[in-house]
Amino acid sequence: MPLRIGEILVEKKIITAEQLNIAIKEQESTGEAVGEILKKLGFITEYQLLKALAEQQGIPFVDPGELQIDRNVITSVPPKFVWHYKIMPVRLEGGTLTIATSNPFDMWPLDDLETNLGYRVEKVLATSRSIQDAIREYYGVGADTIEEILAAEKPEDKRPACPADGEKEKDIEKMAGKASVIKLVNQILEEAIRDRATDIHIENFRTRLRLRYRIDGILYDTRTSGDIHSLYLAIISRIKVMSGLDIVERRLPQDGRAQIRVDKKEYELRVSCMPTLYGENLVIRILPTTMIFSVQDLGMSPEDRDVLEDIIKKPYGILLVTGPTGSGKTTTLYACLSRLNTKERKIVTIEDPIEYELDGISQTQVNPGIGLTFSRTLRSMLRHDPDIMMVGEIRDFETAEITIQTALTGHLVFSTLHTNDAPSGIARLMDIGVEPYLVASSVEAFMAQRLVRVICDECKEPQEIPEAVLERFGLSCSLPDGKKAVAYRGKGCKACGNTGYRGRTGIYEILRVDGEMKDLILKKVSAGELKEAAVRSGMKTLKQDGWNRVLEGITTPEEVMRVTQV
Repeated sequence: MPLRIGEILVEKKIITAEQLNIAIKEQESTGEAVGEILKKLGFITEYQLLKALAEQQGIPFVDPGELQIDRNVITSVPPKFVWHYKIMPVRLEGGTLTIATSNPFDMWPLDDLETNLGYRVEKVLATSRSIQDAIREYYGVGADTIEEILAAEKPEDKRPACPADGEKEKDIEKMAGKASVIKLVNQILEEAIRDRATDIHIENFRTRLRLRYRIDGILYDTRTSGDIHSLYLAIISRIKVMSGLDIVERRLPQDGRAQIRVDKKEYELRVSCMPTLYGENLVIRILPTTMIFSVQDLGMSPEDRDVLEDIIKKPYGILLVTGPTGSGKTTTLYACLSRLNTKERKIVTIEDPIEYELDGISQTQVNPGIGLTFSRTLRSMLRHDPDIMMVGEIRDFETAEITIQTALTGHLVFSTLHTNDAPSGIARLMDIGVEPYLVASSVEAFMAQRLVRVICDECKEPQEIPEAVLERFGLSCSLPDGKKAVAYRGKGCKACGNTGYRGRTGIYEILRVDGEMKDLILKKVSAGELKEAAVRSGMKTLKQDGWNRVLEGITTPEEVMRVTQV
């Protein structure tokens, strides 16, 4: 007689006899299977239970993500069966279809598939998570919903939608309000959030609709059904309705906002709509409504963090954070403001747009369309008796001039510039017309930063750094003879989506405007000379700080080279 599941788990020392007795007593009152009770009590995982069940039942245990599943296997089973029964087809040989399931005792899916598809069906076991991941990978996001929508449409309606179609407003509203379309859009949003995406890109072309997620700063194509192209207008219209945009207007750019809840968390969506050759493209920025900003979480070295803490403790002056779009400048400024946000201080911000709500801080969104510019708002802010101010970006001479005057009259000001490194921030201010003596007397520091992807902990492994890479960092001669430089890389796994990276952190370059630097600014020396002087004074460049993160096993040389253009 085969061993019972509890006995197998005890024999393998996965659970103790005492834990099994607890589950058996629970079974007497609930009637549930012992294995499910053990899992519910936290004594075992689903993986451990299914491995034991596979041994007991003589059924193979597989991971669909590690299998190469042929396309003809996928097309043999419609998405509605896959999503409804939470199964994954893995093999089709002759007239026998093999499916992966996480419930070996549920026979209804097998009977239904045999009846409707005409195959003889066999099963293998796999965890529910691995099955879900495989369904998303092979069938694409919302494949079941797309099939459901198209099945309900009239044949003449199954065509790629484009702005020339001339639908009436009431028809568009009706389409956007369909339950199935709402479900499809929700599936797209939920998958993006669970994949840690910060942006969703929906782009329409002549024969296809491309859906991409930006994860850890990189855009990745998302697998979708080819039929999603015919639902383009319905998807766009639904998102417009959610974000309060005009669903009929397709000739002009529009911007809107919406809020959604996924897995008990609130998210704000910033929606931007842009007309293109084949219709409107949408970009959705995903922002958590609540964020905790801390200087400790910026990824700075202890030395740089001490420097930043010293700068923001000053009663007046300017801290300018530089870097391209998407380099984390706003997050750094928010962390500084959160550090200083006490009941004794009045803090105001002028932003475009407001990324996150900060409790206890007065935030204003600029609106150039009605004349509410950075410079005009800044003048008004000064009459609100602030102690600390944040100006989202210095874009012109007028804003720069008022910001500097604000600092010189006893205020601490934070702002950003778009330059490649910290010394270039000085040249940028002079280029827009600020006098050198004003820069030298008002700015406390320029801080450049970039975001680098962090190596995935699940698949991290050591690697030898090629000599060519060391030469690009200018470090080949600094290594002792015979000693090989070793760093780490991510091999790629499910946790990181086979990218080798999971999450991001910052690398920094802080230039303090001290005595020697003030003299050089007044002499109007070049950015290159300023950088040389700063390095002599102990400033770590972005490249050097990135290399330190490589040696600490946080990121890879390739990633530092990518963001610093080494």
